[in-house]
Amino acid sequence: ILRRNDKFTIKTIWARNLNHIKWERIPNVNYTDDLESMLNDEKIELIVVSTPVMHYEYALMALEHGKHVLVEKPFANTSEEAKEIFDLASQKGLMAMCIQNRRFDSDFLTTQKVIESGKLGDIYEVEMHYDNFRKVDVDATDHFDSYLRFLYGHACHTLDQALSYFGKPDDYHMEVKQIMGKGRMNDYFDIDFYYDNALKVTIASSYMRIKTRSRFTVYGTKGMFVKVTEDRQEADLKRFYMPTPEHPDFGMDREEHYGTITYYNEHNEYVEEKVPTVTGDYSRMYDAIFETIRNHKPQLVTPEQTLLQLKLLEEGIKQCS
Repeated sequence: ILRRNDKFTIKTIWARNLNHIKWERIPNVNYTDDLESMLNDEKIELIVVSTPVMHYEYALMALEHGKHVLVEKPFANTSEEAKEIFDLASQKGLMAMCIQNRRFDSDFLTTQKVIESGKLGDIYEVEMHYDNFRKVDVDATDHFDSYLRFLYGHACHTLDQALSYFGKPDDYHMEVKQIMGKGRMNDYFDIDFYYDNALKVTIASSYMRIKTRSRFTVYGTKGMFVKVTEDRQEADLKRFYMPTPEHPDFGMDREEHYGTITYYNEHNEYVEEKVPTVTGDYSRMYDAIFETIRNHKPQLVTPEQTLLQLKLLEEGIKQCS
């Protein structure tokens, strides 16, 4: 948000426990644990809910106090809760939107650029992976919770990317597992989207991959593209390497991270080359929010997209117990 200080002013940051804030405090920003004072502040127009829990409750509070609201993924625990939030926002003429900043991941933007270049011909298969190796987390979980961790916490990213770029599938198949056994957390999913132009998009991830699969692999009638490594913005943020003028390389890939395209060109020559990564920028999400609030442009992430994603998550998690 600070990268868009011509459009946004951060006025207040609320936390249930201010002692838990590890980030360096932002100058001229009010930090508080008084929720009512923030909700009743007439100067605040937009509230960003980035808490790990209670998305539904906080979103309703914000809307009831006349604030636009941006809510962390996966937005709500159920599609029914999400619909209630969207209905209230519509009644009050306010924006309610799910945070889907990964639409502006560099790996995703680069994959789009390659597809749209036409070098791969007609696209018939796309694989999207978001793997981790977190056996310690899985071992530490001794009960099953529908909304805990993997499917709801990770599929929301790749599902949104697929839905936002390829659209609603004509058909789909979902496989959701607990590799480490029943009564434990969901730690694996494999979701296939099928489109009537013969395109198949696979969204597959696991908590048990000691060596991760390629972030994106795209197959076309003339060639293929592979992007092994993921966007670097989150990794930089986690080490407090912030997107400031002092860090012009924030979130940027180095040459060794570039994807590879392999194809036959117009002369039927075999070509294999590196593809410079398109720079990702999560701030672009806030550009879209500004346009929605100030200029009444359509929301970047529509209620329909969020509701469809939540219904898919609800259906998939039923395979676990």
